[in-house]
Amino acid sequence: MGLDVLKAELPEFAKDLKLNLGSVIGNSKLPEQTLWGTVLACAIASRSPKVLRELEPEAKGHLSEEAFTAAKAAAAIMAMNNVYYRAMHLIGDPEYGNLRAGLRMNVMANPGAPKADFELWSLAVSAINGCGRCLESHEQVLRKEGVPRETIQEAIKIAAVLNAVGVTLESEGQLAG
Repeated sequence: MGLDVLKAELPEFAKDLKLNLGSVIGNSKLPEQTLWGTVLACAIASRSPKVLRELEPEAKGHLSEEAFTAAKAAAAIMAMNNVYYRAMHLIGDPEYGNLRAGLRMNVMANPGAPKADFELWSLAVSAINGCGRCLESHEQVLRKEGVPRETIQEAIKIAAVLNAVGVTLESEGQLAG
């Protein structure tokens, strides 16, 4: 099981991550599709081959083919959007907000999963990628869809823990090798 492998590979100094990994995924109250779509999108966004390699098969086992593809699409489109919208925001010139982005984002209109799931996955990836504008936008859509703040917080916790696990395991691998 991928979660167990990741927990076993975490060094003792990262015991909190090991405990958090078990609790945010293993004890999640999110519906199965919502949870595992979040896990897959965040595993991709973590940029850790080890995290993705361990969690992708588990996610595939919990998701329909459409939801599996939609979670990957959320990670892909947000990899682009998070850079673009974060940069437009950080430039600090509000005139950039009047310019047409001109980037294709068709998948957001029909992602192959329920809108709330896709938005939550996009929000979680945006948390990893640090795009405040995207976080605000996706949170507002989720709240309009009736998604409670606790669900949004849970997705962000999954993002935070998976990112930290990825950083830790990749850095330890580099130091050891």
